[in-house]
Amino acid sequence: MSPMPVILVTPDVELNGSEFGDLSISLSMAYQQALADTEAVPLILGATPSREAIAQSVSRCDGVLLTGGDDVDPRLYAPRMPAKLRGKAEITPDGGQRDFRELLLLDEVFRQRKPLLAICRGHQMLNVALGGTLVADLETHSPRGLNHRRMDQRGEVVHEVRLTPGSLLAKVIGKRTLGVNSTHHQAVARVALPLQAVAISPDGVIEGLELKPATADWLPFLLSVQFHPERLASRHPGHRDLLRAFIRAAILSRDKSL
Repeated sequence: MSPMPVILVTPDVELNGSEFGDLSISLSMAYQQALADTEAVPLILGATPSREAIAQSVSRCDGVLLTGGDDVDPRLYAPRMPAKLRGKAEITPDGGQRDFRELLLLDEVFRQRKPLLAICRGHQMLNVALGGTLVADLETHSPRGLNHRRMDQRGEVVHEVRLTPGSLLAKVIGKRTLGVNSTHHQAVARVALPLQAVAISPDGVIEGLELKPATADWLPFLLSVQFHPERLASRHPGHRDLLRAFIRAAILSRDKSL
């Protein structure tokens, strides 16, 4: 029996941890359960600013999962954003250390060519890391748009997204639409040049990204989604297929490197 693939997972940051009440990292059990259900082993990225430590963490894994959480700091993609709008951002309570870690992590993911799945905040961070921008607050930007912050139904389908025919995401899902959950107030604005939008909500929000054909060889697998498949995978086959495709890519990439 071949070993289970190891997936490096980014944790969120909490201002007050439950043990001593100090700054802590945390990870929803939903991610861990979803990986267990796909027969993968989660490895949590430590809270370190060390490039060497992050590089070694990436080298020891078979794939990388960027998770959700607080907002990406607007200073990374719009340093001249008006203070009133910037104030709507709910950034991590660690002074931007999570942002810094994940920028280093993504640099190593591309350098070491590891399969990547980016979810919600991770979807936004990937776009920023590659030179794209974000909508800082959807309600301010599009007051007549959908309510994308359905925290009360984080484990339920609340709207559909349209998938680009022929895209990797559409091939994985096997359909042209996908019902998704929605728990965000920021979104992708200008798409980074190496990426293309492959899932769009009814009000035009970019819900999925992948590499363009011209950059497809940068990584063995890359999918980036605004929704949370780990919360839907147990009941919705499309989301389960998405996670399984990522894990299959991690196994294939590992086996090729042996």
